[in-house]
Amino acid sequence: MSATSTPLSLAPYNTFGLALNAQHLVELSERAQLSSLWQANPELPLLVGEGSNLLFTKHFKSLVLVNRLKGKQVSETPDAWLLTVEGGENWHQLVCWCLDNNMPGLENLSLIPGTVGASPVQNIGAYGVELAQFCHQVESFDWQSGEYKIWSKEECAFGYRDSVFKHEARSHFIVSVTFCLPKAWQPVLGYGPLAELGERATPKQVFEKVCATRQAKLPDPAKLGNAGSFFKNPKVISAQAQALKLAWPALPVFAAEAGLSKLAAGWLIEQAGLKGVKIGGAGVHTQQALVLVNHGDASAEDVLRLAALVRERVEQMFGVRLEPEVRMIGEQGETYLDEALACLS
Repeated sequence: MSATSTPLSLAPYNTFGLALNAQHLVELSERAQLSSLWQANPELPLLVGEGSNLLFTKHFKSLVLVNRLKGKQVSETPDAWLLTVEGGENWHQLVCWCLDNNMPGLENLSLIPGTVGASPVQNIGAYGVELAQFCHQVESFDWQSGEYKIWSKEECAFGYRDSVFKHEARSHFIVSVTFCLPKAWQPVLGYGPLAELGERATPKQVFEKVCATRQAKLPDPAKLGNAGSFFKNPKVISAQAQALKLAWPALPVFAAEAGLSKLAAGWLIEQAGLKGVKIGGAGVHTQQALVLVNHGDASAEDVLRLAALVRERVEQMFGVRLEPEVRMIGEQGETYLDEALACLS
């Protein structure tokens, strides 16, 4: 399949469904396309999977490269399965495939939207499990050198919703991820409703509970545009968390790194009275305050101003400043909330 480049609406390529355009867009279905695209487009393109964690703030004035690479390969050691997956594979479908083939481990991450190639960038996580726990290595194509590179788990520098690919390795297009799934499976049941399952829970039961919980709380992007959790759960010093807990006993607080505690951003937003609040066509979801939604006619400006309002109200009430988890993309590439607000015309 040869690559074609044409101006195109970005609405199908971002789950917010915002009506913005790219100057050029290419769907990459074969690795062989990468070298020719790199030679023809020396400027770094925007690398996109399913657009489930993106907020386009302006029309994009360069190339958008969409990962549609497919394929899986399995090998094993006496203790684990090694599963190499091409970056364009759908994440949730991979979780289902692993369960169908008796290779559990990823079930806590069920129904997280997006592609396998996007998963290391954010170090996706849910219900006590992060991708970093199962990542063996990442293969990428460097848009600066035109060469492939293999990253060990340590080189990926995983953190909370963070990795090297969000910083110094932003020029790397992830072509595959290799997972190490231990054969001695152990359920992770410490978060929310999973504790109800008990230690004898099966991988299928964990999968079903995670899916049911997410479907009850989170809107389907196909029906109501959104990019999942808009803000990160904030980390604060433990003394501040303890003080907040005294003032608001129902505040969920989780252990983090030494001296730090993690707070539930959705709870903070809800307590600030923001559930259902709208600006233009954008709103805070009525079931899960951590999610900002497009009610059908939202503009990027609506979403940005709503995000700023949420951040302001939470900071005023709790003294905690929320940081967006969603990646914001301006005319030339990555941007940030304050910068995007300043660029509104």
